[in-house]
Amino acid sequence: MIGCSWNPPQYMIPSRLPFIPLEVEIDNLIAGCNGRKVSTFLQILKETAMRSGEADKLKWTNVDFEARLVRITPEKGSKPRILKLSNKALTMLNGLQRESNWVFGGSLYNIRRTFERQRKRLAVKLGNPRLDQITFHTLRHWKATMLYNQTEDIYYVQRFLGHKSILNTMIYISLEEAHYHEGNEKFICKVTTTIKEAEPLIEAGFEYVCEIDGTRIFKKRK
Repeated sequence: MIGCSWNPPQYMIPSRLPFIPLEVEIDNLIAGCNGRKVSTFLQILKETAMRSGEADKLKWTNVDFEARLVRITPEKGSKPRILKLSNKALTMLNGLQRESNWVFGGSLYNIRRTFERQRKRLAVKLGNPRLDQITFHTLRHWKATMLYNQTEDIYYVQRFLGHKSILNTMIYISLEEAHYHEGNEKFICKVTTTIKEAEPLIEAGFEYVCEIDGTRIFKKRK
């Protein structure tokens, strides 16, 4: 305006690795949140690694209850995805009132505010301040880290997240190595004798180990 020149300073924001909680901490939040909408929202984020904005735009027509599939409309330049849902997630979705075409009513702000209040309450009630570090996006980081740990296929994780660039996905290699490297692993073990008993374990993320005397052994990281 007055004819002067100005060179704005450049500032590089330092990159930080995200916080990765334990699965039991995520499950405590889901179980402890009052109201079906918030708990269902968290369960969907946990299983699909959707961004909160993608879940907020989810329509009932995007959910195929027969095939147990959900179609994700991407945001932030990501790629569209179609993913499987567990029986638990489908049951929770069926428990919601269908007040509009939108599964969660397009009320992301209200869901987030309710979640933050209940998260704070649960952190105090359970004596676990780590719960206060969990955000909606934390569940996306957790799922991606777990997927890479289970598959060791970074390209699969990239497709699951909808990343266009593999560079955005490479962070989960470092996170997986830090959280699940050898010598720091603890497992829950389950034993089954029938396919019916094995199905819920596989849906819950248990991995098949071996079979001994007709008994199948499964494991899952704590």
